[in-house]
Amino acid sequence: MKPKVLITYNIFGELYREILKDFEVTMPVSGVDSFTYEEVLAVIGEYDALLSMWNFPVNEQLLKAGKHLKIVANYAVGFDNIDVATATKLGITVANTPDPVVEPTADIAMGLILSLMRGIPNFDKRQRKGNYVKGIMNNLGHSLEGKLLGIYGMGRIGKALARRAKASGMNIAYHNRHRLSLQEEQQIGAEYLSLEELISTSDVLSLNATLTTETHHVINEQRLSMMKPDAYLINTARGPLVDEKALVVALRENRIAGAGLDVYEFNDTVSSELLQLENTVLTPHVGTQTVEGRREMARFASTNIRNFFFGGKVARVNSTKSEQCDE
Repeated sequence: MKPKVLITYNIFGELYREILKDFEVTMPVSGVDSFTYEEVLAVIGEYDALLSMWNFPVNEQLLKAGKHLKIVANYAVGFDNIDVATATKLGITVANTPDPVVEPTADIAMGLILSLMRGIPNFDKRQRKGNYVKGIMNNLGHSLEGKLLGIYGMGRIGKALARRAKASGMNIAYHNRHRLSLQEEQQIGAEYLSLEELISTSDVLSLNATLTTETHHVINEQRLSMMKPDAYLINTARGPLVDEKALVVALRENRIAGAGLDVYEFNDTVSSELLQLENTVLTPHVGTQTVEGRREMARFASTNIRNFFFGGKVARVNSTKSEQCDE
């Protein structure tokens, strides 16, 4: 009997069916975007695998109702929507899609750096409004060449950003929970610094760490005051890494030069204070949103399921093995 897979949303249907051809696949019918929570809860007991979207709640109730459930494959690098502790207790594997988001997220971080340092969004607005003021000492930005990029969280995304920044002539420093090997540091061309030294010396500070109790508000009022007044803050990781109220004050009072944000402290809601500031570049959580990235995430999520049942690597979240993924 074929393993049964329930997919909560109706995107990339043919791709899923191609990869999961040896499975019995159920997904919403054409014209219906996704199943409701109640619809999934009513039938989950019949299925061996669940392929969920990042905004679908896979909570204790749902997991316990999944009497035959063996794996939850999340279409996301994060897994905040899944009760991983309950899944682990029930012996259910939780998997995510870390690999496909690496390069697109590094792209958006590099784009925010360029946009801020060269003032691209503001120049665009002024050009369109016809109030662009010419002059040899007007409209000055900052060169990337020779500037220090500090990366907080040197996982795969941090390393991908370092490659891009290095190609732009930037120097690289980093702080990580675990220091890289000397060989890795030499390959990347990065210097390890304490967190305080990284914050106080970086021309651009990029946050690329996961959100934990330790990293929540890692950038707060005190640490913002440690940054150079001409430094920029970039956050493409998780919004709550930054105390947003403290950031607004620092930006408004020009204690730092600017901030480029793709994520926000309160889900994806951008505060009105941030919207009013000209020394910010704000994007609506689009770090992973490329055509290629979205299709690869679908391929990765379904391959997690296939490999789980037929052998192969699974990007397990609730695992102590080396396949456990970080940012």
